[in-house]
Amino acid sequence: MADIDVEETLRKLSVSEKVDLLAGIDFWHTKALPKHGIPSLRFTDGPNGVRGTKFFMGTKAACFPCGTALGSTFNLDLPREAREEAKLKGTHVILGPTINMQRSPLGGRGFESLGEDPFLAGLGAAALINGIQSTGIQATVKHFVCNDHEHRRKAVQAIITERALREIYALPFQLVVRDSQPGSFMTSYNGVNGIYCSGQGRVKSSHV
Repeated sequence: MADIDVEETLRKLSVSEKVDLLAGIDFWHTKALPKHGIPSLRFTDGPNGVRGTKFFMGTKAACFPCGTALGSTFNLDLPREAREEAKLKGTHVILGPTINMQRSPLGGRGFESLGEDPFLAGLGAAALINGIQSTGIQATVKHFVCNDHEHRRKAVQAIITERALREIYALPFQLVVRDSQPGSFMTSYNGVNGIYCSGQGRVKSSHV
């Protein structure tokens, strides 16, 4: 990756260059900006294995225990050992771990999360992130916030009290920031209390 001053580089980027960085060149790669010393980054899922950049017929990958299985061990050392494969595949960024709350057994991606307890999810994910990032790979904690079921996930609004948001749903994200400093965050598609998460400036700044 690159050794650059992020804030200084952002000030130098044009609007067009910022859009290029956000849009990428395909689903799995960001666009390089050589003028600013910014390389192209390669992303890969994720939550229970370094799958690579194809959904089907891709390079074979080890399938690690899912997040729920890792969380059920209550062993903070085990997740650190689970991500050595990323370097072998030339990956810069892993899209994981997932730390949404398992509020229902019908959640389509509940298996990715470490459990229904915010402390378990946050502390377990922090251990996992530290293991990933100790190899020079960047971790992406997701999905911020309240992406706890898949039904209409791109349109649904989570209507939730401030206390529940702070004590349950945002707490795992606070813990991973405190204990592991993840390289990146992925916001969720859904909204919270009427505002989509990618535009939730107040929630992102006050709850993380």
